[in-house]
Amino acid sequence: MSYRDNYEKWLNSPVVDQETKEELLAIAGDEKEVEGRFSRMLEFGTAGLRGVMRAGLNGMNVYTVRYATQGLANLINTCGEEVGSGVTIAHDCRNHAREYAVEAACVLAANGIHVNLFDALRPTPELSFGLRETGSIAGINITASHNTKEYNGYKAYWSDGAQLPPEHAAEVAQSMARIDIFDDVRTMPYEEACEAGLITLIGEEMDEKYLENVLAQSVGKRYVDAAPETFEILYTPFHGTGYKLVPEVLKRLGMKHVLTVPEQMVVDGKFPTVKSPNPENVEGFELAIEYAKKWDTELIIGTDPDGDRCGIAVKTEDGYETLTGNQIGVLLLDYLITARREMGALPANAAAIKSIVSTTMANKVCADNGVTMIETLTGFKFIGEKIKEFLATGEHTFIFGFEESIGFLAGTYARDKDAVVASMLIAEMACYYNSKGMNLYEAMQSLYEKYGYYKEKSTSVAFGGFDAGERMAKLMEGLRASAPAEIGLPVVRVRDYLTGVITDLRTGETEPTGLPQSNVLYYELEDGNSAIIRPSGTEPKIKLYVMVKGANAAEAAERFELVQREGVKMMQG
Repeated sequence: MSYRDNYEKWLNSPVVDQETKEELLAIAGDEKEVEGRFSRMLEFGTAGLRGVMRAGLNGMNVYTVRYATQGLANLINTCGEEVGSGVTIAHDCRNHAREYAVEAACVLAANGIHVNLFDALRPTPELSFGLRETGSIAGINITASHNTKEYNGYKAYWSDGAQLPPEHAAEVAQSMARIDIFDDVRTMPYEEACEAGLITLIGEEMDEKYLENVLAQSVGKRYVDAAPETFEILYTPFHGTGYKLVPEVLKRLGMKHVLTVPEQMVVDGKFPTVKSPNPENVEGFELAIEYAKKWDTELIIGTDPDGDRCGIAVKTEDGYETLTGNQIGVLLLDYLITARREMGALPANAAAIKSIVSTTMANKVCADNGVTMIETLTGFKFIGEKIKEFLATGEHTFIFGFEESIGFLAGTYARDKDAVVASMLIAEMACYYNSKGMNLYEAMQSLYEKYGYYKEKSTSVAFGGFDAGERMAKLMEGLRASAPAEIGLPVVRVRDYLTGVITDLRTGETEPTGLPQSNVLYYELEDGNSAIIRPSGTEPKIKLYVMVKGANAAEAAERFELVQREGVKMMQG
């Protein structure tokens, strides 16, 4: 069916509401816009759906949400597993998030699947926790993470609390391809589903169970209790789901003074006080920094709209600086090992987990402390799978997992990154370093002195136009066909995670990667430096990750600039 046929189908369908039809009639004369909305469906992948909120196949709206949910319902009803307590659904603060969550619930109910629906917005990690607590076979979270206000998304989870494994995501996508977006999607009125007992609301009782598990991950309350009366932390949820539970967990931890950014404590999917609600970027902290300067607060903690990512800004001699996800991850890893060892609670088989694109400085921290480091593909679901494996085999005891994109987790109560537990651990870690006369920026410099100087950053090259996917695929194919001899520094080995083969360019010897398939090229450069290329799973861009180390900060910076410059040139052709 052509994009024009799809457009006319939506305009003429009795299922489509009048407001949506009026939106579509308004673009009737814009052929490019019509093509953009109807040439293809939003792709359902391992990250679910994510797109701009607009009418059409290639947008987030009630019809694409229902469509994806029918695909998930078909998987649940044919997978042969025990449905148990059905599906748990949560949502964040984004516009239409509650509406989409209710629509998903109504589709599941119409398919005979019980739904546990949170009564209001909740952090993503509580969804991961809650679906396991209720014994659900699956979970849905309506969120677009830290994307700008125009976006929304649909994340699907499985019974282990992690996002859908690739094989289940593929089954949902295949099911959607076999059915009609209107004729084959079942739904029913919300009130009727509630009266029939097919939808049950979850309230504060789940919050209490979740917070109990978060607080159980504390390893340094003694540092919090000993912190001076003047020690303060400033917190902002960027208008999102952290507004309630983060201040509450810090209060229960014993933090004496937790200040907040008043304007950003207001739940608002338009994110009126930030350009982008992303705590990775210093721009997102502009308003918080104004308050920090006014109140002379050294540490700012920020969580993204769905409460799974956590970033910080720290006072320096030149103002305030955000630490990267790699830096925060290394700080937390070293702190957790140190604090656990001090209290005699570091297991002999302790293990940490990180993604392959996250700093190798973490490997050094683990090696120097007798802790095993496990690496996974990008995506916290893979860290979740390893946690599940550890619990089943007893081979390792999980103490910490992280990704460079400011995602952190301690504890096995959830299988997704958790900004609530990260905020708590960052707060007590700040108290620990305060007792040593350092803030977290200074603490990071001390770790460089201890473990060596590392520098990492990811850069994205965007691909515009409707053929973006084809051009991205062509670039990756070309790189696979002919490996570069150097990317600023000589290339020693190439790990191709799509073919599953590691090739030594000096000897020609090969070995398996030992990880699942993924469209990633990992170039091992001389002296333990790296350049990694990976197409984004949610946007038309390819990411370059540069990870280098040096004998000192200057050498690390020099190597970084060299590899970064040549890597970008390579991606641009």
